[in-house]
Amino acid sequence: MQTATKVETWILSALAQGIFHYLERNPRASDSVTGIAEYFHHCGVPSQGDGFQTDHASVRRWALQNRLAPDTRYKQAPQPVKRWQVRDWGALWQYDASPHAWLPSCPDKQVLLDLIDDATRYNTGARLYPSETLLSHYDFLSRTFQAHGLPLALYVDYQSFFYTHNPDAFTQLGAALHFYGVALRYAPTPQAKGKIERRHDYWQKRLPPLLAADQILELCGANHLLDQLLPHANQHEIHRELGTTPHAARDLALSEKRSVLRPVPACPWWPYVWSQRTHVRVGDDGKVPVHNQRHSIAAPPRSTVVRCLRPDGDLFYLHQAPDPKAQPLVLLHCPVF
Repeated sequence: MQTATKVETWILSALAQGIFHYLERNPRASDSVTGIAEYFHHCGVPSQGDGFQTDHASVRRWALQNRLAPDTRYKQAPQPVKRWQVRDWGALWQYDASPHAWLPSCPDKQVLLDLIDDATRYNTGARLYPSETLLSHYDFLSRTFQAHGLPLALYVDYQSFFYTHNPDAFTQLGAALHFYGVALRYAPTPQAKGKIERRHDYWQKRLPPLLAADQILELCGANHLLDQLLPHANQHEIHRELGTTPHAARDLALSEKRSVLRPVPACPWWPYVWSQRTHVRVGDDGKVPVHNQRHSIAAPPRSTVVRCLRPDGDLFYLHQAPDPKAQPLVLLHCPVF
């Protein structure tokens, strides 16, 4: 509780306009302190000497009732910001991850990997994973590319999955994208990725309540629901900036021959490019490690082979790393089951 004469700074700003007009109408109240005191008395606010006390809410209600809130009629409206965008469908896809408590009643956060076309705002892919790992990126990108095709570039941040401080080197994920001619463009600030950030906000407001309503507690069921929601969002949600749906914007780009999306090539290296690769030396016994065992491999002892771990858990040993001028030679295959 506090007296009305001890109004804090926030309420004084609300009263400033009314005090100014009162002093204009009463020139004799030249002294500011006297003028403020007379203004409070004129408006019927009890003084401290009356022994009357009130709280913040009462003072706020009194200020609103007497029309003493700050005048916002002449507040300059924010200027619209024109955001750049590419012209062609498939020229640039914005890519990002969104850690969030997607599943109801789950103490841990899951991650949503999301892709959106910059020109049409078409949400080409969205999928939930337990965490953001290299294998989750491989799984998501390979799925999306097979469903829609290969874009010219991905718009990403400076996360370690994409960026290396050596400009002449690639990360493993960057090398996989480079193998199929997909370049990386880096956003200088989080605000520069506004399109994909707003898409994260879209899913965060809609997906968790739907999962809770349907009592979906596992990622498998959540991704099944997401597969149904994604086409609906593309076909029926009218985008504010485009004034049309992403599906219609994509169809318009195709009709105007503004598409640079490339089909996925029939490449024998595809499953191995989208796998986590490490170099392994064959032991003197001619075996390599497979989980907690050692298996024989068709390679000389002490030679180096390439271990490829697929997102689904399958394990391959190859004679060499992916090379577009050669064919893959599988030395050992250990399925997950």
